[in-house]
Amino acid sequence: MLDDQGLNWAAIDTVLLDMDGTLLDLHFDNHFWLDRVPLLLAEKDGISLDEARKRIDAEYQAVFGTLSWYCYDYWTERLGLDIDVASREIQHLISLREDTLPFLDALRQSGRQVVLLTNAHPKSLSLKVERTALDQHLDQLISTHSYRVSKESQQLWQQVRQDLGFDPARTLFVDDSQPILEAARRFGIRYLLGVENPDSKRPHKAFDGFASTKDYRTLLAAIRQPR
Repeated sequence: MLDDQGLNWAAIDTVLLDMDGTLLDLHFDNHFWLDRVPLLLAEKDGISLDEARKRIDAEYQAVFGTLSWYCYDYWTERLGLDIDVASREIQHLISLREDTLPFLDALRQSGRQVVLLTNAHPKSLSLKVERTALDQHLDQLISTHSYRVSKESQQLWQQVRQDLGFDPARTLFVDDSQPILEAARRFGIRYLLGVENPDSKRPHKAFDGFASTKDYRTLLAAIRQPR
């Protein structure tokens, strides 16, 4: 059965899901990296918040799209801040999207393989699982750090396919990042879906060349159709 995004659920056996912005509200991460970390750096180094933001922005841009960009250990060393501790100080901001659990539960009840595939560092993943019990609604959780390469890389997709044994032609991948969706498409993932509202506190985003959604609950009827 086709849904409004043109997904042929009868032809989808495996669903690979990003975490931050896709299953979890991205507000925590945006606030942490764009507000909290610059504030802590400014306090530590005795510089203005504006100077701290400029320095961190340059640091972010230097490793954007690489595993280092997502790595707690890298930023702890680079900035001289304990990123794990700092993230735990505002962990109350971590939350699931409202439509996540109905979506995950429908997928698992349908008998499909449902796997989290995140670039988040294992320390970040661990904290978010502690706060949300997300692991109880998935068949497997994978941090790309275990492969030493991020989802932006074709090498990652090759290794994950080898380990999971999924058929790219019968797989759906959901993410809130246009570049990562493009990487999945290059690898041959047939069904791709963008998330228009990753951060509940920010405007919706648009995707170029990809189907997208702002509420997974619109997909439930199609997911539940007999296969």
